[in-house]
Amino acid sequence: MPLGGASPAGADLRHIDTWLFDLDNTLYPLESGLAARMSPRITDFVETLTGLPRVDALALQKRYLADHGLTLKGLIDHHGVDPDVYHATFHDVPLDCLTAEPALRAALLRLPGRRLIFTNSDAIHTDRVVDALGLTGLFEAVFHIGSAAFAPKPSLAAFERIIAAHAITPKTTAFFEDAEHNLRPAFDLGMTTILVGAHAAASQAPFVHYRTETLAPFLAAARVEETS
Repeated sequence: MPLGGASPAGADLRHIDTWLFDLDNTLYPLESGLAARMSPRITDFVETLTGLPRVDALALQKRYLADHGLTLKGLIDHHGVDPDVYHATFHDVPLDCLTAEPALRAALLRLPGRRLIFTNSDAIHTDRVVDALGLTGLFEAVFHIGSAAFAPKPSLAAFERIIAAHAITPKTTAFFEDAEHNLRPAFDLGMTTILVGAHAAASQAPFVHYRTETLAPFLAAARVEETS
């Protein structure tokens, strides 16, 4: 299995029967602008919660993200924040920057076995995004941050919990992510790792098997186990 290079056309994924997909900036590109709409709302929340000046609230937001893998985790641990109250901040974010992509739907449909979403977001946000992308009904399940008992990727606990919840066999599982560091535990567990996004080609991480700028062409070209 290739390591360290750019993803070739026709990646050999014939051993895969479980397909794990991160949600944000993986099933749709970072360049859509949705992340830019959401990040200020996180800063608003931290600013209101702590009373800090905005510049300091932003710094705390970023520190919790770096230290805990998710700003929310830091807010829970250090401020006792109710996750439902926090997540409600994003449930009305306009999703008009996302559009249905028939090529991605077709590429996902050709994959044999199970398709699951593995995200640090919550269930409502996930459902909204999947619907906006025209992908409703394609995933067997969503394993969101609440499913993981608020242990975010890249914590090993998050991976152990999704493996237990869905009887996943790592060696026959592919994990698609835009955040390089989230792929490390997947690799260590024996999963096939695919880094997605415009930054992927520049990655030299030894725990990344394949790299692709865009998800749909990679999936469409991949060699998979034929079911018919």
